[in-house]
Amino acid sequence: MTPNSRSGAGRRGLATLVCGALAAGGLAAAGVAALEPGAASASSHREAPLISGTPQYDNTDVYAFVSPDKPDTTTIIANWIPFEEPAGGPNFFPFAEDAQYDIHIDNNGDAQGELLYRFTFDTHTKNKKTFLYNTGPVESLDDPDLNVTQTYDIELIKLKHQKLVSKTKIANDVPVAPSNVGKASMPDYAKLRDQAVHKLYGGTTTFAGQADDPFFLDLRVFDLLYGGNLSEVGNDTLKGYNVNSIALQVPTHMITESAHQPIVGIWSTTQRQNAKGYYEQVSRLGSPLVNEVVNPLKDKDKFNASSPWDDAQFLKNVTNPELPKLIEAIYKIPAPKEPRNDLVDVFLKGVKDLNQPPHVTPSEQLRLNTSIKPAAEPKRLGVLDGDTAGFPNGRRLTDDVIDASLQVVEGELLGAKNDLGDAVDKNDKDFEKAFPYVALPTEGSRGPLAKGTDGQTDVRSQLGDALQPAGASGGTDNTTLIAGSAGAGAIGVLLIGAALAWWRRTRERAY
Repeated sequence: MTPNSRSGAGRRGLATLVCGALAAGGLAAAGVAALEPGAASASSHREAPLISGTPQYDNTDVYAFVSPDKPDTTTIIANWIPFEEPAGGPNFFPFAEDAQYDIHIDNNGDAQGELLYRFTFDTHTKNKKTFLYNTGPVESLDDPDLNVTQTYDIELIKLKHQKLVSKTKIANDVPVAPSNVGKASMPDYAKLRDQAVHKLYGGTTTFAGQADDPFFLDLRVFDLLYGGNLSEVGNDTLKGYNVNSIALQVPTHMITESAHQPIVGIWSTTQRQNAKGYYEQVSRLGSPLVNEVVNPLKDKDKFNASSPWDDAQFLKNVTNPELPKLIEAIYKIPAPKEPRNDLVDVFLKGVKDLNQPPHVTPSEQLRLNTSIKPAAEPKRLGVLDGDTAGFPNGRRLTDDVIDASLQVVEGELLGAKNDLGDAVDKNDKDFEKAFPYVALPTEGSRGPLAKGTDGQTDVRSQLGDALQPAGASGGTDNTTLIAGSAGAGAIGVLLIGAALAWWRRTRERAY
């Protein structure tokens, strides 16, 4: 058994065993931080029974960090809609219109939000007589060929002890970056992304739209111990999937209590409108890695409807976590002694002299000390590796929260040094250097080219062999001939249909 190194070399030994242990207990590799089940958040990709059936309302992750290129600002990123298949048309992945997507900020440590940024969305369709998301190549967010678009409003709500102090609309009808349909439909998606970055009065910048899922981990423990023999470890399960992101970059002085109290707690929620017209909270997320693993099934939906100021009821699940016992039972790795007050300090209060606010009320939030400058060379294990600008002091996109959380739950802070992990150390795509920082979404047209094409040739102009998938047999048997004939006939019909559609559009164009 080879221990993992922090550099990433030789990681498969203990990583495989620990991930197998998680699988044997029916736990997700994503859920390795032993936090209390009623916490404010979880890295929640389909983690609870009710929310897994309504992905438009499902939070996946929250990130908060001092902006590396603008250190007088703080960036908050909240993601929704897990496992977006890039080619999942024709409706693709809009934000819900009957939802309030909220970002909460607790700036005095009392477990209650003093600031709330609320995002609400509207959908606009130019031509309802077509099934198409776009009717031609899209070159801008106001392109008439972008048939289905969304816009959003932002309200800044100020609260004191959960009572309304003020409500101000700070943005109106801001365009959303669309789903990345494919290279033919959106030949320059980066341009569309840039157009969706919107500056607000007072120095705040906002973005909403599709992005590559920045969470990286190996989630395949559900397939009976990584395929039954522990061999399928070390692959980023979320590679190639997208999410919907909401990002805010705010001047730090606007969200902190004062220059003397620079620590903020952050979480996100989704409220959905019910049949009576009232909004009910259906999802909640701050720090990563809670609801998928720690909560039993009976508590998962309760978790998503709960609030930080009620978290004391779940304290026992933090002080007496199940996960270390499971790992000890299966792989004989000793579990740290209970009660686990080290986990209470890290995950419910913040680390003393780092990101713990004075007079803190224990509650699960993503806590960030905004006075700590960004690291010139961020380390993926954050605080565990001496980088105090990283997790659990906030969460950067590059932070390896799986490995860091595994090591903490197995007693790293109690002197039980270890280098446990899942053998996935970075995202499959590089992150951007400027706001909104998340990587561009994978396009729907990805995949192997048709045989006989090179990516520059229009597939529709090809016959015969070009109708076979790449790598198919090149023999001229009956199947090939039939496919060629059928393809030629189909293309003829398509050309006639296209001509008729063009003629009708010249007469009936709705935009």
